Amino acid sequence: MSTGTTTGVASGRGTTLPWAIADSWTMTRRELAHWARQPVQVLVGLVFPVMLLVMFGYLIGGGKGIEGDYVDFLVPGMLALTMAFGLESTMLAVTQDLNKGVIDRFRAMPMTNGAVLVGRSVADMLQSAAALAVMAGVGYALGWRVHGSVGAVVGAFGLLLLFRFAMLWMGIWLAMLAGRPELVQAVQILVWPVGFLSNAFTVPSTMPGWLGAVVEWNPMSATASSVRFLFGNPGGADEVALALAWPVGLVAVFFPLAVRRFAALSR
Repeated sequence: MSTGTTTGVASGRGTTLPWAIADSWTMTRRELAHWARQPVQVLVGLVFPVMLLVMFGYLIGGGKGIEGDYVDFLVPGMLALTMAFGLESTMLAVTQDLNKGVIDRFRAMPMTNGAVLVGRSVADMLQSAAALAVMAGVGYALGWRVHGSVGAVVGAFGLLLLFRFAMLWMGIWLAMLAGRPELVQAVQILVWPVGFLSNAFTVPSTMPGWLGAVVEWNPMSATASSVRFLFGNPGGADEVALALAWPVGLVAVFFPLAVRRFAALSR
């Protein structure tokens, strides 16, 4: 007779929704407690996108081929870029837990399957919402204004968070696949081109034809164009359906991959 137990088996936990919610909230509070112990890391995550916004808006400049105020064009693109760049912090946190054996200990406890992943995702989404609020506030201070209806503005922020949610699950899967924090740097090499090969800073019509085509097929470009459209900012296009389809498709692929990979960790 086996004396060991796996996650969610020891005391019948993990079989009901209340236990699942309680365990997930426990894991979420654990992630939030890290913010108090590592405030510098949180601040860097909030300040870095602001530095990019100021750099591109004032130091580097731009606006070629853009009708209207460049800051109004730039800020929505930077909001989308901020959601993409959050992938690295997700990967780093997951790989650190893996290497410290934290996740193995959690899996040996009477805890609902997947509560660790849910807690990670909820904490990351809260941080992403805070990052959006900071960026929007800085953008407003720089002169950015929205001209869409309240419903359209809420929809724009919803699209941004949906894109972040998709990137989050991609990051969780990649982290468990990589297994080590050092390999996060390799992923960063891929994330930066994806972020910059987009319409965050300029319109594809000013680029060479082949490059413009790549930019237009970038999932982040669809999000940036759609939020500009909903905000009533220059360079917007009604690509809301595409901005919804890309993240939903990414979640449909990477969510089950992440869950399956997590379940395989105990084998």
